[in-house]
Amino acid sequence: MSFAQKKSPTVPSAQERRRFQRVKVHLLGRYMLPDRREFPCQIINMSPGGLALLAPGIGNVGDRVIAYLDHIGRVEGRITRIIDNGFAMTVGATARKRDKLAAQLTWLANRDILNLPEDRRHDRIVPRNPIALMTLEDGSKMTCRIIDLSLSGAAIAAENRPPLKSLVMLGKVQSRVVRNLEEGFALEFVHEQNSDTLEDAVTAR
Repeated sequence: MSFAQKKSPTVPSAQERRRFQRVKVHLLGRYMLPDRREFPCQIINMSPGGLALLAPGIGNVGDRVIAYLDHIGRVEGRITRIIDNGFAMTVGATARKRDKLAAQLTWLANRDILNLPEDRRHDRIVPRNPIALMTLEDGSKMTCRIIDLSLSGAAIAAENRPPLKSLVMLGKVQSRVVRNLEEGFALEFVHEQNSDTLEDAVTAR
């Protein structure tokens, strides 16, 4: 997969988004708008020069955005356009940083780590009430924040990470810990959930 940059001393901004090949990825993270509000997000495609994300809080075209993405780290840029349930933004970086991003994206696009079943089978949503109670395998309980969820899994933000492959209860939903994230971990539900009752089930006390 190539991220070759066109060799041109100056490139008009209208062409900036097309200088790099976009890669479809499933990356979770969080971002901050100019008013310092922070939101969770999901990156749906990215190149070393820009990205598109699904997000609950949408700024205005031209707004500066700072984002922290799993496997990538900190990126910043400006909103270029609004899309359904999210926005697209530039990625401001030096040539060296963009080379590093190109290598990271090539690695991500070719790894199975982001191709867990729940990433492909169902769309993910950000719940209206993200705070949930989780029961661990030993019976202890912990409060956590749901970054996003689908009918077959969820991404959880929490300081403590249960062991991989352990069984937990997210609300009333039996789940298995399948992956560690930068700020938490990912769950796969043991049984596929119903869209009408999903949010109530995972946040049930």
